[in-house]
Amino acid sequence: MSLFLIKRLATLIGTLIGASIIVFLVLEILPGNAAQMLMGPDAAPEAVAALATKLGLDQPAWTRYWHWIAGLLTGDLGDSYAYSSPVLDLILERLALTVPLALLAMAFTTVLALLVGVTAAARHNKLGDVGLMGLTQVGIAIPNFWFAILLILVFSVQLQWFSAGGFDGWGEGIFAGLKSLLLPALSLAVVQAAILARITRSAVLEVMREDFVRTARAKGVTQRAVLWTHVLRNALIPVITVMGMQFSELLAGTIVVENVFYLPGLGRLIFQAISNRDLIVVRNCVMLLAAMVVIVNFVVDVLYAVIDPRIKASDI
Repeated sequence: MSLFLIKRLATLIGTLIGASIIVFLVLEILPGNAAQMLMGPDAAPEAVAALATKLGLDQPAWTRYWHWIAGLLTGDLGDSYAYSSPVLDLILERLALTVPLALLAMAFTTVLALLVGVTAAARHNKLGDVGLMGLTQVGIAIPNFWFAILLILVFSVQLQWFSAGGFDGWGEGIFAGLKSLLLPALSLAVVQAAILARITRSAVLEVMREDFVRTARAKGVTQRAVLWTHVLRNALIPVITVMGMQFSELLAGTIVVENVFYLPGLGRLIFQAISNRDLIVVRNCVMLLAAMVVIVNFVVDVLYAVIDPRIKASDI
């Protein structure tokens, strides 16, 4: 297992280095000039050139890349062009909303998917199975931004149970903060739960055909105990794999949903930074999302051996 962890850590580091190069190069080839954007279209060329020098935009690309990597390693991400404040402070402030939103959406996704998937598998080829799978097909077809608007119309405009948008911060209390994130989390979770439910159903059906399941039933174990204790644990490998990818998608999906609900999270920060041509903010935010994806995949790989002892580290 130690050798496995070393290999996975080496892969993680190599992937992060590759991702940093791609992120930097992609943003470098984008048209436009950050100094010109900040100064305005009518600014004098001399003023634009002076600002570009101050921001370090006149340096060679490889020099700026190494300065950026050194800053990532030391925690100095530089200052935002548009906000004139440290990028690290901006990101940490927005992560206080985005991470709880993604975790809440992942919790909804997991609970809904496991309930629907296991229930459908237990009623294989019956009316309940067909009905639940039909609902998941509808869920997959619904765009999360459209479902977000629908939730606002129903629960905010018609019933007036929730605010239509905005976030007052965690200073108002955990309950008030979670209430503000409830509708956005549901809009993110619906599509992901529909996908995960179908994966769960297929995995559970495959395990239910195994000999040990028939043995447990022959010993008099109840159907519920067989499903939730014996079958589900052995069906979790493909489910955990999809959950890891979905958490990454939820983090990226907050860009759209946070703008629909006007939430001051990381997604809205990225959107505003792109509009302002604030490349230093965009670069660090995208790199953060890439790092989260890589780290989640690493955790999923480690969980394989924890969930199923039959899997050797060398097989992963």
